[in-house]
Amino acid sequence: MTEQTTPTGTPAEPEAASHQSESPAPAEPQAPAAPPAAVQAPPAPVAPPVPDLPQAPPAAVQDQVSEAVEGQVPVTVEGQVSEAGAVKVKKDRRVLRAVLRWTAATVVFAAVGTAAAYGITRMERTDVPGLATQTDGRWDYPTISKPPLPSGSPGPFAEANTSGSHYADLRKLVLPAPKGAKADAALRGEDGWLTRKAFLAEYAEKTDRDTVGQLLTDYGLRHIAARGWTAADGTRTRIYLLQFDTAAVAEDLASTQLANYDSAQFAVRGVTGTERDEKFPERAAVDEITRFAYTESKPYGAEQVREAYLSAGDTVALVVQSHKGLAKAVPFQQTVILQSQLLG
Repeated sequence: MTEQTTPTGTPAEPEAASHQSESPAPAEPQAPAAPPAAVQAPPAPVAPPVPDLPQAPPAAVQDQVSEAVEGQVPVTVEGQVSEAGAVKVKKDRRVLRAVLRWTAATVVFAAVGTAAAYGITRMERTDVPGLATQTDGRWDYPTISKPPLPSGSPGPFAEANTSGSHYADLRKLVLPAPKGAKADAALRGEDGWLTRKAFLAEYAEKTDRDTVGQLLTDYGLRHIAARGWTAADGTRTRIYLLQFDTAAVAEDLASTQLANYDSAQFAVRGVTGTERDEKFPERAAVDEITRFAYTESKPYGAEQVREAYLSAGDTVALVVQSHKGLAKAVPFQQTVILQSQLLG
């Protein structure tokens, strides 16, 4: 009743005075009657923005995820998501953790790629081209390092080395045998140097041996270094390094006389015909090395043969592998890649 009579103005004052004289205690509850109106005023402007708050964070998260993919650290995302609620935080944190893991993985793979040359030798990688898993038949090679150069001599592909010469000892550039392999004494040569006759014996036909022998004379062969072995799985490997005066001479011999794009010019022992090895991974190529890889054409004889010619500066390499039945691709690829790296 007191609130209804308040709008009349002056009559309200006597009535309030009489109440104060009769019962002083109730006068205090009526004084706060005005504040309720003030309390009701603030909620009006606060209510409209509430439904819109959860909509902002997802857009912010998308922006930050894009930045993370580009390599930026999303330092502000966690704070923005926390305003939307605990469920959002957990979900978006999972997204960010996944993005950061993939970003980190990309950096790791890029770094590993630059170290591929010697990563294969230690058999620690499972993503090397042509080498799928630890049980795919790869061999356990010892740790490999290039031999030292004579003082003041450039590497074969240095800008100052216009002839593309390998100044390191050629005998030390031949790939060592894998662990557990039995060395082939016939390829040891005299003091590590193999005779021309011993090399030419790799070719099956006499006419081919005569032709290749004449080519070696015409192109000015200087040295032959070689190594051979039989691995624990029965695969036989022969590697020959033939050194000439210049890179131009070696490249011409390999690409125009010994190797063709689709097949080798001359058949090695145990082979009637070869064809380009289409399954040899192109991404396994080694800089500055020209590679011609072949596999024996079907039908195979008692054993399958794989071979590759490499042109590396002043040196031509021939890698041959054979195995009764089928010769596995992985050991062949692994051997060719490692030999290429030693010559590079």
